[in-house]
Amino acid sequence: MPPSNREIEMNIFPIKEDSLAQGSSYTMREPVYEEAVPPRFFDRIVDGFRRDPSQRITPEDPLDEIHATEVTQLHRPILPRRGSQSHYYDVRLANLQTAQSHLARKLKGRHLQMIAIGGSIGSGLFVTSGRALQVGGPASLLMAYLFIGCMLYCTVQALGELAVAFPVAGSFSAYSTRFLDPSWGFAMGWNYALQWLVALPLEIIAASVTISYWNPDLNKAIFVTIFLTAVVGINLFGIKGYGEAEFIFAIIKVIAVIGFILLGIVLNIGGVPGGGYIGISYWQQPGAFHNGFKGLCSVFVTSAFAFAGTELVGLAAAETANPRKSLPTAIKQVFWRITLFYIVALFLIGLLVPYDDPRLLIPGSETAASPFVIAIENAGIEVLPSVMNVVILIAVLSVGNSSVFGSSRTLAALADQNQAPKILSYVDRRGRPLVSIVVASSMGLLAYLANLNEQSVVLDWLVAISGLSSIFTWASICLAHIRFRRAWAKRGHSLRELAFKSQCGVFGSYLGFILNLLVLVAQFWVGAWPVDWGDQSPSDLAQNFFLQFMAVPVVVVSYVAHRYFARTSFIKVDDMDLDTGRRDFNLPILLTQEAEERRGWPKWKRLYKFLC
Repeated sequence: MPPSNREIEMNIFPIKEDSLAQGSSYTMREPVYEEAVPPRFFDRIVDGFRRDPSQRITPEDPLDEIHATEVTQLHRPILPRRGSQSHYYDVRLANLQTAQSHLARKLKGRHLQMIAIGGSIGSGLFVTSGRALQVGGPASLLMAYLFIGCMLYCTVQALGELAVAFPVAGSFSAYSTRFLDPSWGFAMGWNYALQWLVALPLEIIAASVTISYWNPDLNKAIFVTIFLTAVVGINLFGIKGYGEAEFIFAIIKVIAVIGFILLGIVLNIGGVPGGGYIGISYWQQPGAFHNGFKGLCSVFVTSAFAFAGTELVGLAAAETANPRKSLPTAIKQVFWRITLFYIVALFLIGLLVPYDDPRLLIPGSETAASPFVIAIENAGIEVLPSVMNVVILIAVLSVGNSSVFGSSRTLAALADQNQAPKILSYVDRRGRPLVSIVVASSMGLLAYLANLNEQSVVLDWLVAISGLSSIFTWASICLAHIRFRRAWAKRGHSLRELAFKSQCGVFGSYLGFILNLLVLVAQFWVGAWPVDWGDQSPSDLAQNFFLQFMAVPVVVVSYVAHRYFARTSFIKVDDMDLDTGRRDFNLPILLTQEAEERRGWPKWKRLYKFLC
């Protein structure tokens, strides 16, 4: 029977509030025929900042707590309750909350791929690589980046397997909580948030240093204000705005790096008027190494900082529409980013710029310039140095944008897990963790320190804080993957049940974990006994040690304090939760369809899909 005109009216028009009969279940429905007045532009903006209780980073549902309580009563707790019951940390409830993320899944495959390829290319590659070149020489620069690149490739493969299986909020800290120790997850969550909180002023300071290339007399506070406003503005557009901005920024950076590689080859073989063949002359004089083995170890923190942000692919997977399809492609492209954009580009830098060039970013230098700009400037090309500086500014803005994204999402997830102040979990009606964004953005005010005369000292401290933090994060990812594989096998599961498998396997995670430990040992040695330790005073030696090892006390204090307060213990293999939040993806049907599709591919396409 077709609907009557009356029923159509009731479906279209709203109902008057006084049309409900009081004291009766019968509804005297009367529609409102007046046209609704659309909200004004200013009202829509204000309304967008109000809280939406249904959109939190992790839901606050009383039924979840009831379910967790019932499960705890039926099964023995994962962690023995020692001491006060009020200090007991419920691991099952934490896993349940992070698994039910309400983050908007608006990132597309193209966003995730460009974030993986060029999302973290910033001052670590373009600016602070000059400091690494001066300290260790071109050979040490290349070896350190190869070392960190190999370690990171194994780490990202492990992260991809975990992120596709468990696309949960608070990615890295959640894996540590689930597979290692809740207190270690707490420490890693704050460690990761601190890494990006510090990265924002670091990138803006690097921008002000780059601006001084054109006019050293300009007040850097002007440009700090401009860049900070731009970064905050982009993040206030939400996850869609972040994704589109990173897509554009990454394209610009990729084109610039590829263009520099082509230009660097031409410059090295003497392909410009007035330029001769350079070859490996700078590797012979002044030399390939500087400060010996200690010079090599000193470059590790700088190179780790340059690669920081690659793991954002795993964090963004929780906001991707189809992580099983998009994430494996993005993970595979990390190899090409490491090989092409870092190793090849920095190899050319070592061929074109000697490590004793006075224009490199070293303490006491009056002029701070990127080694990429110096290489072009040495060739006598007048326009390109300024163009390269513009690219560096865009790269700095991109990494600053990522720093607000990474820290705000991590802080909001920690707050909803009762590991941070609850106010940080405030999510407005547009799905933005507003308070966390404000807190992360306020850290950018530290960038006004760029007006200090010893700005390179500030840059070194910020690099040390955020650079070594990455080592802890990557080591935790590798260890969590090792523990996950062990529990997965012990429960009788096969690798065919995983939607994405690490190409490096569990061996790659062992290798990545060991390499991370070696970096920490090398940094301890360099921090305690630096290159010129015999010429330094005790206060300078103490300062250098904390400069190299700043992240260690932060992690240790966070872990010990939470372990003492929450009375946690190490998660046993038999007690690991492998079901909450895991996506099955209907794998048998999908794998059959993909196998049939691959049979019709030519050999070149099979090779391409394996590599990319």
